[in-house]
Amino acid sequence: MAFLHKLPTWTRAGKLMCVVESPRGSKAKFKYEPELGVFLLSRSLILGVNYPYDWGFIPSTKAPDGDPLDVMVFHDTPTYPGVVMECDVIGALLVTQKKSKGRAGREPNHRLFAVPAGSERHKHETDARKLPSRVRKELESFFLAVGLLANKELKILEWAGPEAAEALVKDAELRWRHSPDGADGRRGR
Repeated sequence: MAFLHKLPTWTRAGKLMCVVESPRGSKAKFKYEPELGVFLLSRSLILGVNYPYDWGFIPSTKAPDGDPLDVMVFHDTPTYPGVVMECDVIGALLVTQKKSKGRAGREPNHRLFAVPAGSERHKHETDARKLPSRVRKELESFFLAVGLLANKELKILEWAGPEAAEALVKDAELRWRHSPDGADGRRGR
């Protein structure tokens, strides 16, 4: 598992690779630690909140906050940390957050959404902007609640479709390739 962060971003068939960190139903946020090859407990979620779907990252990407791109995978079966799924990207929730590590200002920390390739129950979900309004509001509320006690001060910007989400992935791939993380294989998180 020490190399999950270095898996290809895309399969040969053009599917997005997604690595689960916190499975659906989890009341804690786990984070992959590539130097150790394990999943560490990052923090417990606030009371009454749990992950509605599998939460993880897209390998071989680097978001503006320095971590791999975040992804939530829509499906109805919980998995476990370390499961890798081939997915179709369906969109993103564009958000900003307070910069980490004591730096001033705000930075993007978008949440991508994907559906496992071949999913029969969720194959109709092809564009996150077309999810039912109630589902979008609940997901926004979930992310705001999760960020609340983590001192992230999330701000929701807008919902983006699959094309914009794929562009975010491609930008993050380039950032990874041009970083010390991607160039020489050092720490990827």
